[in-house]
Amino acid sequence: MDNKRAREIINSLGVIEVLYQGRPIWIEDIDGSLAQVRYLDARDSFEVPVGQLEES
Repeated sequence: MDNKRAREIINSLGVIEVLYQGRPIWIEDIDGSLAQVRYLDARDSFEVPVGQLEES
C-alpha cells in the first residue's frame, strides 16, 4: 500500500479492511513511511512500513 491510500483509509468514514502479515489491523496514524497500527484483536500498537500493509 502507498502512503496516499493509507491516508485515504484513515480519513474514510467507512470501515476498510487492511491486513498486515495476513491479519486484520487498524491504522492509527502515519508518519512518513511508517504506520502506527494495532491488530483488531489486541490493544497494543506498533509501527510497520506502510508498504507492507495490504487492502483486502
